Amino acid sequence: MTQAVTDVVCSDWDVRKGTVVPSTADVKLKNGAVEVDAVYLYADLADSTGLARDFTKKTAAKVIRSYLDATCRVIKARGGEIRSFDGDRVMAIFMGSSKNTDAAKCALQINHAVTKIVKPKVEANLPSIKTLGFEVKHCVGIDAGTALIVRGGVRGSNDLVSIGRAPNVAAKLSDIRNGKYRTYITEAVFKNMLDSSKYSGTGGEKKLMWEGPYTREVGGESLTVYKSGWTWAL
Repeated sequence: MTQAVTDVVCSDWDVRKGTVVPSTADVKLKNGAVEVDAVYLYADLADSTGLARDFTKKTAAKVIRSYLDATCRVIKARGGEIRSFDGDRVMAIFMGSSKNTDAAKCALQINHAVTKIVKPKVEANLPSIKTLGFEVKHCVGIDAGTALIVRGGVRGSNDLVSIGRAPNVAAKLSDIRNGKYRTYITEAVFKNMLDSSKYSGTGGEKKLMWEGPYTREVGGESLTVYKSGWTWAL
C-alpha cells in the first residue's frame, strides 16, 4: 500500500485531450488521464433517506429504480453519456458543440418524466407511498468546464472518476431542495445555451424558462446560477 501510494503521488499523469466521453477501457489504469471540456449533469431523487426509513426495502427499491430508469432513458435520448451511479443519483457527461443546450433540455425533460410519468405511476401502484405522504420529487444540477477523468481503484476493482470544478458543482446543485424549482444551472451553462433551451414558444409568445441570475453559495464559493421549474414534453 505504501509503495502504491508513493507511485501515485510521485508519478506524472499521462494526459491526453478527449474529444468524446471516454469509457473505462479508454483510460490507462496506471497514471492515465483524459482532459475533457464537458457539461456535467447530476440527477438526484429527493429524500431517499425517508424513503428507506419509512417503507419496505422492496417498495423503496421500486421507487428508486423507477426514477433511475426514466432519468437514464432521457439522458441517453438527449446524447448524454452515463458514467456513474450513487444510490439514487446518476451522473452524465455531455460533450460536443451543443452540450450546454442538450444538457439543459435533458434536465427539463427529466422533470417532465418525473412529474408526468414516474410520480403518478408510483402513487397509483404503490398505495403506501401516497398514504404515508411521500412525495416523489428530484433535483438536477448542471455545470460546465474542464475536468480530468482518471481511473480510481486497483486492477480488477476500478472505475472512472471525474476531477474538477464542474462535476463537483453540478453534484452540489443537485442537492438543493427548494419548492417548485427542479433544475439549477450555472452561468457558464446558461451563457452557452441556444435560445431553444432558454425560451418556450416563438416570436412574441416566447417565455424565458429560467429565473435568474442570482448568487448562491456552493461549496464555499459564490456562484451565479439560474433555476427552473419548467418541464419539457418528451
